[in-house]
Amino acid sequence: MSKQYKYYWEDFAAGSTREFGGVQLSEADIVRFASEFDPQPFHVDAEAARRSVFGGIVASGWHTCALAMRMMCDAYLLDSASAGSPGVEEVKWLKPVRPGDTLRVSFTVVEARPLESRPNIGLIRAQWRMFNQNDECVMQMLGGGMFQRRPPA
Repeated sequence: MSKQYKYYWEDFAAGSTREFGGVQLSEADIVRFASEFDPQPFHVDAEAARRSVFGGIVASGWHTCALAMRMMCDAYLLDSASAGSPGVEEVKWLKPVRPGDTLRVSFTVVEARPLESRPNIGLIRAQWRMFNQNDECVMQMLGGGMFQRRPPA
């Protein structure tokens, strides 16, 4: 017997939108991530960051991507029949993310189609947009996800 999931490909119709998240970042969060994965001075050194074009510590764009992924997992992926992803087509970091910012994600399905080569799998193409507490879009991504199709009743 196969596991029953809450979400299958059929639950991601083209045009549908979901909003989720609400993660607040501290300076310590930003520095901790950047120290390990993106140790550029404006992410890890307060004095160097003050002298930079940003005027203070800002989160790595890769940190925002990782946060978006975590929010996706918590909102739907861990309860879904996910079959992975063929990749991300585009990532844009539109505004700096600063200590104290609270981030949320809006996820819109742009396209949904069954895979011809694997009829039990469907593909979605989606746009993820991350907003701060001021409703400013700080990041957007376009990419795909594959999900098992709902088993027949």
